[in-house]
Amino acid sequence: MDNRKEAREFLVSRRARITPEAAGLPNFGGIRRVPGLRREEVALLAGVSMEYYTKLERGGLAGVSETVLDALSRALQLDAAERQHLANLARAAGPARRARRQPATAVQPSVQTILDSMSGIPAFVRNGRLDILAINDLGRALYFEAFLSPVRPVNLARFQFLDPRSRNLYPDWDKAADTGAALLHTEAGRDPYNKDLSDLVGELSTRSEEFRIRWARHDVRLHSTGFKEFRHPAVGNLRLNFDAMELPATPGLTLTAYSAQPGTPDEDGLRLLASWAATEAHSIRPADPGALKEKA
Repeated sequence: MDNRKEAREFLVSRRARITPEAAGLPNFGGIRRVPGLRREEVALLAGVSMEYYTKLERGGLAGVSETVLDALSRALQLDAAERQHLANLARAAGPARRARRQPATAVQPSVQTILDSMSGIPAFVRNGRLDILAINDLGRALYFEAFLSPVRPVNLARFQFLDPRSRNLYPDWDKAADTGAALLHTEAGRDPYNKDLSDLVGELSTRSEEFRIRWARHDVRLHSTGFKEFRHPAVGNLRLNFDAMELPATPGLTLTAYSAQPGTPDEDGLRLLASWAATEAHSIRPADPGALKEKA
């Protein structure tokens, strides 16, 4: 990812969404040549000079202090995910920008054991580019349409934007697509020199207009807890809570687990899904030796 370009477009997009009224500034009317705030208005709100803010918005984030980043975040009304993204962009622009962590491509056997022990709960481990690296049987049953492709590892972003079956799995496809693109953008800020991630973004941008539109928004997201809706062909609609936890021993990997509210039809649906998984295991667990590995 081009750090300067990403920083420039991110700041411009955040500035464009704030009106003077929302920022507590007087609006004297007249024609405004740009949507949202002007550069000088952001500089005023952040307590920096117009020249300095212009430098920042042109992508010059190297060496920016935390104090300035905090002031800029307040001026642009950034949420927690956006604040973290801005900090990541500034960090990547610094002297150590070429230091690149090696993305994890597998999980420890003990992690798979933990997943398998989570009876009644769909759970999986993914990396930052949304590759599923480990999953339990109930998780595989929930996402079985994604596993119909022989390519391994299964990539949730590729499934979302390139496989029409994703529109069957997600009742609110647009919301799920917004989340997928935002998660990839968040990871691109954390690890801008990850070639595998860049290749995936390039592939999706080339092949999916829906992805291109969302990528251009520069939205980012922290995805630690909430709910997600599914439409499973065997059990119908499910509204499941999710909790996502980073694995401390393997930075960059996240364990996601789904659960149903006790005493709800969704809890009954998970039980039915488990029963379905037990009887249909041969079709949802294709032999891995015959699976195709994604090209590097």
